[in-house]
Order: sequence, then C-alpha cells, then structure tokens
Amino acid sequence: MTLADGSIGYGRLLESPYAAFYKYRTSSPDSDLDRIASKPILFRISVRHLALDAWEVIGERALEEHLAQPVVQFMQDLGDFRRCTIFDTVGNERDAEPQECVGLERAAVWEKEGIEARLLDALLGRPNAAEERLKVRLQ
Repeated sequence: MTLADGSIGYGRLLESPYAAFYKYRTSSPDSDLDRIASKPILFRISVRHLALDAWEVIGERALEEHLAQPVVQFMQDLGDFRRCTIFDTVGNERDAEPQECVGLERAAVWEKEGIEARLLDALLGRPNAAEERLKVRLQ
C-alpha cells in the first residue's frame, strides 16, 4: 500500500477480516515475499473489506506459526469502564480487569485511510491519534 509520504507499506491477510502489518517500508515496490515475511509485525487488526480491494496483492504464501495464532482483542463497556471482556478469533472469551487489556487491540474495524495513517505513524515512531483513542480506559 502506498503511504502518505509516498513510501510503500506491507501487510498480510490473515483469517478474514484480520490483517497483520509489517515493520517494513520501501521507496519502490518489493515483491520478495520471504524478505517481507521476515520483518516484525507491528499490529494485527480487523480491516474493512473495501480496504483490501484497494491494495495491490503481490503474492500468496502459507502463514507462519506466529501469524496463525488467534487474534486477541478486548471490549470495554462505555458506561462502566471497569467492565471489560477479552476474546479471540477462535471463540474464547472472559471477563477481565481493565489492566489486563493494556497492550491489546480494542475490537474495531479499521478503514483504509486509518490503517495507512497508523502504519506510517508506527514506522516513523510517532503516536497515532486513532490508536491512542482506542486504548483501554483505566479510570
């Protein structure tokens, strides 16, 4: 995907609707799947299907073990922030304290523009406003 600064970022489709995004960007397209897959993952999130249609597919390969693991997320009650649920993509679910949700992704479906902005921010080492808003509320 082409990012706002003109560089190219890379992601990987997981079990729909989830995708993983790599800590890797280039100034020109890279189609070396082994090189791309060797890079660390920055985040795994739910992606609106229209975003997937907008990005160029450069190939297919089997998921590595760490990418085949369930995606774990949380939900937090808007009325009572102390009520949280942690769940994953294979159907596990449990009540949780807000502190247990630190570092997890809030259940949300991301749009193309939001993902591209978040990826560029992560690659440049700067905070992303949308990601910050979605973090667990502790008080």
